Amino acid sequence: AALGVAPGAVIAAETFDSQHGKIKVETVAEGMSSPWGIDFLPDGRMIVTEKAGYLRIVDKNGNRSEALPGVPRVGYVGQGGLLDVMLHPDFAQNRLLFLTFSEQSPDGRLYTAMMRGKLRADDSQLDEVRVLFRQSPKVGGGRHFGSRVLVAPNGNLFVTLGDLGNRNLSQDLSGHVGKVVRLTIDGGIPKDNPFVGESNAQPEIWSYGHRNIQGADIHPGTGKLWTIEHGPRGGDEINIPAAGANHGWPLVSHGIEYSGGQIGDGKKFMDGVVPPVMTWSPVIAPGGMTFYNADMFPAWKGNLLIGGLRAGAIVRLELNGETVVKEERLLRQMGNRIRDVAVGPDGAVYAL
Repeated sequence: AALGVAPGAVIAAETFDSQHGKIKVETVAEGMSSPWGIDFLPDGRMIVTEKAGYLRIVDKNGNRSEALPGVPRVGYVGQGGLLDVMLHPDFAQNRLLFLTFSEQSPDGRLYTAMMRGKLRADDSQLDEVRVLFRQSPKVGGGRHFGSRVLVAPNGNLFVTLGDLGNRNLSQDLSGHVGKVVRLTIDGGIPKDNPFVGESNAQPEIWSYGHRNIQGADIHPGTGKLWTIEHGPRGGDEINIPAAGANHGWPLVSHGIEYSGGQIGDGKKFMDGVVPPVMTWSPVIAPGGMTFYNADMFPAWKGNLLIGGLRAGAIVRLELNGETVVKEERLLRQMGNRIRDVAVGPDGAVYAL
């Protein structure tokens, strides 16, 4: 079923033959328009975002719900729209979930926002919708929104953001452009955020100097945040953002301008800038990513799985601590961009 899968599908890699290295791939659901983010309800059904602003519940028989009412209006422009979805860690009790999306200001500028809503017990719509975070300044024109939302082991939220096409603002701590922000589960500001109390910095900022982070996960062993972001022409990079860390964009880059010229002074490294764990040139154009920590594929325990848009593959990385020791590209025979990758409660690997 892997060959010739149409865009807008959810696929699942479900069995692994360790002797011959064969993976069984099945199409789970089809017919969606630019699916972007995925999470799993407690009963194993999927909840999936479509970039045009639709949130749907999909079962493993491929049945899709109608678009759920209550989703905020999104700025469906360019790379923008309805982006990530993540269930609250206590979803089974409180029915809360989080969405990231691009929002449009009255003057037409775009930026990334994150909201929380409550899914009705009958799964029919979102209620109690509240925007917990809005990126500032509002300077976007249709690209580089990020964005993933996830929960750290201590219960705080990370939201990954892009530079909105305004690269020099990634080094400006007075705004959220090109940053990772860290919030409490209710949208407040953790007291131990690195820039709390600094007059010229936004207190939500966790790390800065990012270009466009569209993939993120928490390492299951260390609890650290790992991210992956788009470089320009070359220079996609994996980072492990720590509190207050500067990851360099656009002062340093492992890529070049689309025109062929160098980025800034052409530097790849600089004092005070945390170097990436790994880079790609040419790019894989990363989407979502996840650590594999289930039992269906025992040989993959602890591996990092990345959705590759330009690569048209799931990029599997074997790690030794915080060092990548091997790369493999899976499902290239499909010939499709892979926007997100997730591990289901059954241990299968799901891809959009």
